[in-house]
Amino acid sequence: MNFFKKLYLNNLFFYALCGVITLFACAFIFPALYNMTWYILLILLTFLALDILILFFAKNGIEANRITPEKLSNGDENPININVKNFYTFSISIKIIDEIPFQFQIRDFEIRRKIKASSQDEINYFLRPTERGEYSFGDLNVYVSSPLQIVSRRFTFDKNQMVPTYPSYIQLRKYDLLAFSNNLFQYGIKKIRRIGHTMEFEQIKEYVPGDDIRTLNWKATAKKNSLMVNQFQDEKSQSVYMVIDKGRVMKMPFNGLSLLDYAINATLVMSNVILKKQDKAGMFAFSKKVENRVFAEKRSSQMSKFLESLYNIKSDFFESDFSRLYVDIKKNINHRSLIILYTNFETLDGLHRQLPYLKGIAKSHLLVVVFFNNTELNQLIDKKSDNVQEVYDKIIAEKFAFEKRLIVNELKKYGIYSVLTQPENLTLDTINKYLEIKARGIL
Repeated sequence: MNFFKKLYLNNLFFYALCGVITLFACAFIFPALYNMTWYILLILLTFLALDILILFFAKNGIEANRITPEKLSNGDENPININVKNFYTFSISIKIIDEIPFQFQIRDFEIRRKIKASSQDEINYFLRPTERGEYSFGDLNVYVSSPLQIVSRRFTFDKNQMVPTYPSYIQLRKYDLLAFSNNLFQYGIKKIRRIGHTMEFEQIKEYVPGDDIRTLNWKATAKKNSLMVNQFQDEKSQSVYMVIDKGRVMKMPFNGLSLLDYAINATLVMSNVILKKQDKAGMFAFSKKVENRVFAEKRSSQMSKFLESLYNIKSDFFESDFSRLYVDIKKNINHRSLIILYTNFETLDGLHRQLPYLKGIAKSHLLVVVFFNNTELNQLIDKKSDNVQEVYDKIIAEKFAFEKRLIVNELKKYGIYSVLTQPENLTLDTINKYLEIKARGIL
C-alpha cells in the first residue's frame, strides 16, 4: 500500500496511452493497424515497468531538507533554502512542492529542476510574511522522474516545521550604523543637517577649517598662541519612549502590512539606534489600556526585551483611549523624556478630540507625533480625471490630503513635533527626527 502512495504516473504516460487508444480506434477503419497497436502498447507497458524498477530499486534515491531562518522577519523577503542530494547513478528531474504555511495563501507552489547523477543542488525561494506569529510548514514533497519520464516517485521530508515571525530584524541590520556613518550624507540617506550643538562639553582641541567659530575658547587660544575651540558631544543617558497606538486607526493596510506592524518594525530599529547613541530606550503600546511595557534603560539585554515585547503585541483594534495614555505617562514617566507616538489621524476633527491629552503630555515631555500619509489618496490625486465623478473623487482626496498638512500645523502651534510620512519611509523619517532632536539639543 505504501508503494502505491509513492507512485505517480506522469503526463507523458497518459499522452502515450491516448495515442494507443487513438490507434485502436483507427484499427476499426484500417485493420492492418490492430496488431501494430498491440506491440506499441506492450512496449509502453515494458517501459512503464522498467521506469518503476529503476526508480524504486534504490531505497534512498534522494535526500532533501528545508533550511529556514531561526525566525522570519515580518514585512521582508526571507530566504528559504532546499538542499537536494541525488544518490541515483543517472540524472533525474525533480518537482518540489513545499507545503507553505497557510498565512501566505500560496496554492500553486512548484519548483522544477534537473540534477545530475550522484550530485546535489540548492534551490532558493523567498517568503514575505505580513503578520507576526507562528508559521508552520508542512511536508517537503519531492517528485523524482528518471530520463524515461513515465512515472514519478514521491519522497517526503521535514514534516511539521514551525518558524516564528518576529518584527523586522532585517531592517535592524540595515539601519544599524545609520546614526554613526558620515558617509551616509553623500547617499542621501541621512537627510538632516546639524543645527547648533548640545552643551555637554567633551574637550578643547585645535581649530581646523570647518569648525564653528562661535565655539572659540579665547583663554586657551591665548595660552597656546593658536586658535582653540571647545568641542561638544551629544548629551547621553536621555530617556526615549516609543509609544505605539494599537487602536483601529492603525489597522489600515499598506503593501500587505498594517500600519501597526510598520510602527512595530520602526520601533525595533529605533530602539537599536537609541541604545547605540548611549540613550535609554523604552516602549509601550496602548488602546483600551497600556500594555507591552519596557522601561527605559540602556542595558545589554534591552534589545531582547524589545524583540519579545514587540512580538507579543496583539490588538483587537478598538478605539484608543488617549486619556488613559496621558494618565499612565504622568504616573510612570517622572523625568522629562522624548516620547515618539506612532498613531494616525485622518481628519482635523480626529486630532481635536485627542489634542487636550497630547498637549498635556507635551507640557512635561518632548512629544513627537508620527502619523501617515494615505498613499492611495496621492494616487487618486495624481490620476487624470475622465468624468465628473472622478473630478469629484479627486477634490475629496485633495481635501483629505490638505487636512493632513493642517494637522502638522495644528500640532506645531502647541509645540508638538510631528512626522508625516509614508509607511515605507517610516523608519528612516523617524530616525532622522530623533537625530535632529539630538543635534539641536532640545530634549
